Amino acid sequence: MSVEQAGNSDRTVLVTGGSGFLAGHAIVQLLKQGYPVRTSIRNLAKEPDLRAALTAGIDRPVEFEFVQADLASDDGWNEAAAGCHYVLHIASPFPASQPKDAQELIVPARDGALRVVRAGLDAGVDRIVMTSSVAAVRGDGGPMRDTPYTEEDWTDPDLPGISPYAQSKTIAERSAWEMVDESGDRDRLSVINPSLILGPVIGDESSTSLGVIERMLNGMPAVPRLAFGYVDVRDVAAMHIAAMTSDAAGGERFIASGPSLWMSETAEILREALPVEAAKAPKRTAPKPLVRVIALFDPGIRGFLNDIGRKVKLSSEKAERLLGWEARPVEETIVECAQSLVEREKRSA
Repeated sequence: MSVEQAGNSDRTVLVTGGSGFLAGHAIVQLLKQGYPVRTSIRNLAKEPDLRAALTAGIDRPVEFEFVQADLASDDGWNEAAAGCHYVLHIASPFPASQPKDAQELIVPARDGALRVVRAGLDAGVDRIVMTSSVAAVRGDGGPMRDTPYTEEDWTDPDLPGISPYAQSKTIAERSAWEMVDESGDRDRLSVINPSLILGPVIGDESSTSLGVIERMLNGMPAVPRLAFGYVDVRDVAAMHIAAMTSDAAGGERFIASGPSLWMSETAEILREALPVEAAKAPKRTAPKPLVRVIALFDPGIRGFLNDIGRKVKLSSEKAERLLGWEARPVEETIVECAQSLVEREKRSA
């Protein structure tokens, strides 16, 4: 164990949602850096498989504990945070389709965030790092602009036509900031606002963001003219850990995003790098009227209708400057994500 790892051995980190895509990578990085990790899951029956997957690449003993807690309930959160130095609140719903009633997303996202933040504050942790989204920065589908969105920008959750997901992320993050401001603890909270998270999978976890690549690999007749800012899951996990320990991160929010690419550009990257595995990746772009018709039958598309034809610029300059963060090339992220999904499919066949 290195000197740095040994120095972390008495600083326990609570990571919420240990079965999730991003949380899993955060746990792996924390364990490799010598932190004792406690993670919440809703069903402890998943512990053996999760433990095996998340410690597979670590060749030394680790302190790794599972606790049962659900964001929809107060039960277990005080116990989960007790004795911890840090909290990474990563668990949050990201649905494959948008519900008709926005409250189905808003209530669990807001109330879950407040439960975890309150438990962390009551436990006296040094820093709570909460995962929000760029949807809380620019999710309003407003007019195009040439300048990049920054952490100073906020989505207006009351605008007509805004997606329930963007509403839920904005309201949850606003509520967390209000809680720490009211208690005088703003410096104990940091927030990460990632764009669409891709990268290699560890086990059998799934996410809506991974579904973008899965659908392309499985074959689509055409893609809508949608652009996403992509960011690597390993880089987002690293940003969480940097914000956890940096004095400069207290009371700040940080955008985590690489460049925005059209879905057609993403498909081209896949075909060029993986000509066999991605042979079915779409080559055509669907016109907007057709996408609107498809959205009537595909709830996964419906939530993005306001973004058709819009390529938004997002700035991660603040994280680069204050945290020393650097995003790996987006092409690498896309290809390694696809390769890991293909390998997982082969193993499960």
